[in-house]
Amino acid sequence: MSDDNLTPPPPPPPSAPPASPYVAPAAGPKQTLSLVSFILGLAGLVFSWVFILGFLASLAAIILGFIAKSREPAAPKWMWLVGIITGFVAILISVIVIIIAIIAFASLSTVGNLKY
Repeated sequence: MSDDNLTPPPPPPPSAPPASPYVAPAAGPKQTLSLVSFILGLAGLVFSWVFILGFLASLAAIILGFIAKSREPAAPKWMWLVGIITGFVAILISVIVIIIAIIAFASLSTVGNLKY
């Protein structure tokens, strides 16, 4: 027998630890401004009958929608687009409600001055 058969085999190379089956998902695109524009646009549409609240929420939705369009190119397009569209629609409704309220108050003030 030779001495070559008595040497132990070399140890296996060290391997990496086993991968965990639970891997954290990759971070998605930044979409904070788009989401806020979307939410404020819907809130402005819902509260468009309230004199100042609906108008301010709609104005903020429009401004944030245009900012999100330029600063968040990876965000979903529909979010900032819905914010801008509903913002403009809500401002239109708010202006119509304000005009109707002014006409109603003006007509009520003239009714009180009528003499019989």
